[in-house]
Amino acid sequence: MGKDLSRRTFLKTGTAAALGLAMGSEALFANDSSDKATPPPAPLDRKLKILGVGIGGRGASVLRELETEEIIGLCDVDWKYADHVFKRYPQAKKYNDYRVMFSEMLDQCDAVVVATADHTHAIIAAEAIKAGKHVYVEKPLTRTVYESRLLTQLAAKYKVATQMGNQGASGEGVRQICDWIWNGEIGEVTRVDAFTDRPIWPQGLERPAKEEKVPKTLNWDGFLGPAPYRPYNSIYTPWNFRGWWDFGTGALGDMACHILHPAFKALKLTYPTKIQGSSTALLTESCPNAQKIRYVFPARDNMPKVAMPELVVNWYDGGILPDRPEGLAIGKSLNDSGGALVFYGTKDILICGCYGVNPYLLSGRKPVVPSIHRKITLNHQQDWVRACKEDPSVRVPAASDFAEAGPFNEMVAMGVVAVRLQGLNQELEWDGKNMKFTNIPAGATIRTMIHDGFSITDGHPTFENVYTDPVDANEFARNLIKPVFRDGWVLPELPY
Repeated sequence: MGKDLSRRTFLKTGTAAALGLAMGSEALFANDSSDKATPPPAPLDRKLKILGVGIGGRGASVLRELETEEIIGLCDVDWKYADHVFKRYPQAKKYNDYRVMFSEMLDQCDAVVVATADHTHAIIAAEAIKAGKHVYVEKPLTRTVYESRLLTQLAAKYKVATQMGNQGASGEGVRQICDWIWNGEIGEVTRVDAFTDRPIWPQGLERPAKEEKVPKTLNWDGFLGPAPYRPYNSIYTPWNFRGWWDFGTGALGDMACHILHPAFKALKLTYPTKIQGSSTALLTESCPNAQKIRYVFPARDNMPKVAMPELVVNWYDGGILPDRPEGLAIGKSLNDSGGALVFYGTKDILICGCYGVNPYLLSGRKPVVPSIHRKITLNHQQDWVRACKEDPSVRVPAASDFAEAGPFNEMVAMGVVAVRLQGLNQELEWDGKNMKFTNIPAGATIRTMIHDGFSITDGHPTFENVYTDPVDANEFARNLIKPVFRDGWVLPELPY
């Protein structure tokens, strides 16, 4: 495809021509940066018209919960993986490039579901929001801190209804945890430990040397999107994208959005001030097999019945577990539904599972306290539908509206950055308002392992690791916070 092919000409070719077509980076198109007026909210007495982007995996489950509405268009770069979804909604037009679908159908829809690989969440959702469309975006909301800030601000500017796909936010457990903590039942919380039993996909890998033939049913260039070009290999997609830095955020991004959310909400967290990460062997291409992140949050405003002092949050994954709370019954596993969260209070210890499920106090007490939060009787997806149909002036935000999910996801994305900067051998100080580290020394450099050359030769260990050349650590950090897209892909600037 030549450089002289315009965006308009390409989009007119339709999906038949787009299917399986490998496009050169010169022909990739920047998103339209023009502002569009927010349309009036959908009337309460009609179904939402919904477009789905990234539907073969988690997107399929989300769409099933939205079948009360009208699904008019579906897009997935992998038509083999998504075939079962296309068959379930035969009335919907199907695409393998979201830009084609948006060109043809964005003005016909009310809302967009985004469940692609992590690295394309922000660019797709931003275009939809700027067109005045409500959006549901799977977790993690974005791959980077800047992208989360962007979606938060765009959603506020265009007054659309939003929801991140951390479904535990709509559950009874999160509400119970907040009620107990805010009523002072466990006292002041100064430490939180959290873990997940993930990853359950490949991590700790080098870039595969083998280049495979792209399947006819896969739009490989469309999958890459804004990420740097690399040859196709079946190790990357459809499901294993989570373990690769260019496409995913590893176990932290996948599960912290479920597990840490009750802590973020109940303890009224905003930006951490300090962070430090460590892990098993850190490679340039993929997330490590196991990692630990330590966040420090400043004291927050006290609540009527409980103070909010400085807080340390510890995250573990890849089989690493936090210390068992003293007094926890012998033989009782902390793992509930894929992980756990432990709040250490001055009066008691509160423990819950992934998604905030099954909260309990270590003392065995079962407090009866006033309920403060709205009880969500609909499921996570339907609560978003409700919000979409309400006038913005009186709308009750969904449980994981971007006003909360955006800042929360910044916390998660920062953990990824801390792990990748561990080679600096220091605790990093964070200026959340300005999205930058303040104590990386000028002139500091960092390098990362390309090849793990450990081997046993004649019974002796041999280390012949290969590393990148040293790069400027401050520039490297900035690129982790705000992504650099390949030519033709443009992320909007912050509106505020």
